[in-house]
Amino acid sequence: MTAVKDHDTGESAPARSAARLAAVQALYQMETAGAGVDATITEFEDFRLGGEIEGDQLHRADKVFFADILRGAVETQRRIDPYIERQLAAGWKLSRIDATARAILRAGLYELIRRADVPYKVVIDEYINIANAFFDGDEPKFINGVLDAAAREARSDELTL
Repeated sequence: MTAVKDHDTGESAPARSAARLAAVQALYQMETAGAGVDATITEFEDFRLGGEIEGDQLHRADKVFFADILRGAVETQRRIDPYIERQLAAGWKLSRIDATARAILRAGLYELIRRADVPYKVVIDEYINIANAFFDGDEPKFINGVLDAAAREARSDELTL
């Protein structure tokens, strides 16, 4: 069986999935540890992308795609965070959401608004899979709702009734 290739980079779908997961982990690390974008990209490229955890070989990640998501999410965060807050219940602040959920939303929203080359269904499915890997509660449903609402606004031309 051959892997599906991305039309722009030639990278496989698993390499892009691994890049998305790594980007979420990197965004989380940056927020909790206060690390900068360049240092975080270097650390992940040198030590984490496509590495091994407890004897299990990880999928090789698309390094270019990883760096794009990470830089893009950081650069668009001032636009993304207010959008997320508008999706919250009255009186809730973004800081009340789990840091991992914030990282998933920031990466997913960046892809939806700036990566028109990636179909919105792929973006939503990928980040829901990541959310399900981290959460057992209602967080994946919330993340799905926010990403779906954003897709309806940013990608209305792709939506069919």
